[in-house]
Amino acid sequence: MNLGAFSISLNVKDLEKSKAFYEKLGFNDFGGDMSHNYLIMKNGNCVIGLFQGMFEKNILTFNPGWNENAENLDSFTDVRDLQKHLKENGIELTSEADESGEGPASITLEDPDGNPILLDQHR
Repeated sequence: MNLGAFSISLNVKDLEKSKAFYEKLGFNDFGGDMSHNYLIMKNGNCVIGLFQGMFEKNILTFNPGWNENAENLDSFTDVRDLQKHLKENGIELTSEADESGEGPASITLEDPDGNPILLDQHR
């Protein structure tokens, strides 16, 4: 089961301050929009999202259909197929995708320690 590109989405208090900090660690702007309170940064294959005021906890994020450069993969497991597999294996979801849909969709779940996980398919 391939979940797609991995990143961590961080809930930050001050986007400018966080951006400056991660730049010192070698991260560069990769996407996002500071005027909309989020920025995506990258260092090699490592991707972090900085989000100010959008959610309460940090989130482990997977993007089915993308690699770590946000490039479309030729083949990937659709989020609805991942959802079906997770449910068949007893994983409780906190939000689900419309199983009859296609294209962009997302599902959310939590690990045993309450850490949020987002599977966010953009295509």
